[in-house]
Amino acid sequence: MEAIRKYLKSMGYSLIGPEYYSQIHEWLKWYSGKVPSFHEYSQFNGKKSVKRSRCSLGMSKKVCEDWADLLLNEKTDIRVSNEEADEFLKEVLERNNFRVRSNRLLEITYAMGTGAFVEYYDDKGVAIDYIRADMIYPLSWDNGEITECAFASEKVMGGSRYIYLNMHIKENGCYKIINRLFLRKKNGQLEETELPDGVAAEFSSGSEKPLYQIITPNIVNNFDPDNPMGISIFANSLDILQGIDLVYDSYQNEFRLGKKRILIPAGMAHIHRDDTGITPIFDDNDTEFYVMHDKSLGELKEINMELRADPHEKALKKNLDLLSAKCGLGSGRYSYEKGRVKTATEVISDKDELYQSIRKNEIIIRRALTELADRVCFLGGFENSEISTYFDDSIIEDTATIAERAMKELEHGIIDKIEYFVKVYNLTENQALDLVEKMKSREAV
Repeated sequence: MEAIRKYLKSMGYSLIGPEYYSQIHEWLKWYSGKVPSFHEYSQFNGKKSVKRSRCSLGMSKKVCEDWADLLLNEKTDIRVSNEEADEFLKEVLERNNFRVRSNRLLEITYAMGTGAFVEYYDDKGVAIDYIRADMIYPLSWDNGEITECAFASEKVMGGSRYIYLNMHIKENGCYKIINRLFLRKKNGQLEETELPDGVAAEFSSGSEKPLYQIITPNIVNNFDPDNPMGISIFANSLDILQGIDLVYDSYQNEFRLGKKRILIPAGMAHIHRDDTGITPIFDDNDTEFYVMHDKSLGELKEINMELRADPHEKALKKNLDLLSAKCGLGSGRYSYEKGRVKTATEVISDKDELYQSIRKNEIIIRRALTELADRVCFLGGFENSEISTYFDDSIIEDTATIAERAMKELEHGIIDKIEYFVKVYNLTENQALDLVEKMKSREAV
């Protein structure tokens, strides 16, 4: 939003250049599945140029869906050592539909390069906002970390369009929250207006930590290395995505153009008269028939075009392998041959790229989820609690194997009972310690 950029610049902030946001919108077009500059084209048919539209396999969205499902699914868990704080956190996450919306945010984040969680109060208590890349405006950053940030979003109220601006500024060691509301006029200009009831224009959070968490794919921004925002997971795979849709479109055309045709002499397509009435020799809805007015054609002639399915399938498979590898999912993920999918055990034993990529991307997501839980607890009046985040390891390693190995380690004295419960049951260290103490007291009775 150029008007928001102008407003923030008027406050003295240096912002990321507009060309980067143009790049974000280009990634968004690929995510949507249709890029006008590529999928819409003109073709000369010998007489004139005809407008054509290429088919899209929509693989850019599929890649982002898969990454979201690998990193944030129903088995992802956040736990707080303080039981009361843990219950409060779970209630807030449930009320904010966190499992659904966080997965969706991660999907759009991997498409557009950046996303954010923002915590705040509303009339129901602690709330969480889910912000996509084109609504994020870093104001200050240090060593790649965004230390001050503004979030803009469009709202429709009473039939009018508004832009809500939420700024997180560090002042005297604590974060100050600044809220602004603008009426969006038809000419694109913004007019500052009053905030809704209950929303303060400015207030101090009372915390040295921000009430937001930035998430990105864990890959280097090679478009602008000094830019603190991320890049799309498929940013360096646009040529491959074009190749996939070129092959797929050709594959579709192969079947459209290769339909069986039966050429009929014009004399055989006449109307037939009999006692029952008048009926055509051939049904006009039978698309395989084509009437020829060439007198040299004296009989029915069948034309069967040879379909080049195999070459297309090989080309499509090669491009899908390239896309999968380039996006960190390992080669062969999108091979549907034999209806077979690699098991978790195979991923580990093959040292698949997917294992390394998941672990690498979990680093950023783990930090964001842990900090989000910490901030939710802070807003609820709970502080200094131990927070642990757990991911679905069964995707990359069989949970039964983990439990079996942990049991052997326990039996051989490599780990103690506390470590065993942390590994197998995903307890925090304090929770595991409490459980061991309870077990001891029961044994003493």
